[in-house]
Amino acid sequence: MTPPTQHSPLSTGALGTRPAPRPVGAADVGVLLLRLAVGLILAGHGAQKLFGMFGGPGLDATGKAFAQQGYEPGVFFAGLAGASEVLGGLGLAVGLLTPLAAAATVGVMINAMAVAPEYSLWPAGPPSFAHPLLFAVGALAIAAVGPGRLSLDAFFPWRDGGWIPFLVALGLGVLGGVLVVLFAL
Repeated sequence: MTPPTQHSPLSTGALGTRPAPRPVGAADVGVLLLRLAVGLILAGHGAQKLFGMFGGPGLDATGKAFAQQGYEPGVFFAGLAGASEVLGGLGLAVGLLTPLAAAATVGVMINAMAVAPEYSLWPAGPPSFAHPLLFAVGALAIAAVGPGRLSLDAFFPWRDGGWIPFLVALGLGVLGGVLVVLFAL
């Protein structure tokens, strides 16, 4: 008679031996909720700019507003901001190419902070620096911890975050945001 065997913590597959998958935990659900909140709200802001959805002004009116803030040609920069918000937001929400989605978010939020009417973290009135800062920090946090197992990036190495995805998001986001500020304003 042979003794009972324990299940091995390793599984074998076509690529060889790898750790057995862990069950979905509270952290995976938590990062999913963060991704959905940041990503879908951001994508909604972009849809307002591009398509006039959710009561937004649409591309032409947003382009005129961008031109008044010094972004010339206004329609181009409004389209760039709207596309960055939609694509970055949807990428964060579904967890697809997360470091790049976070970089797009950081870049567009740098520009939003550059033209913020009030540099206060606790404004009593119109939108201020705090709103885009929160989106940028949320996107960087998602890149740092990774999109988790409940994402389309679940099979990529950046699924669990780390310094490299965080630095890619931060570096590309700051570079893109600063370049737009320098060339537009």
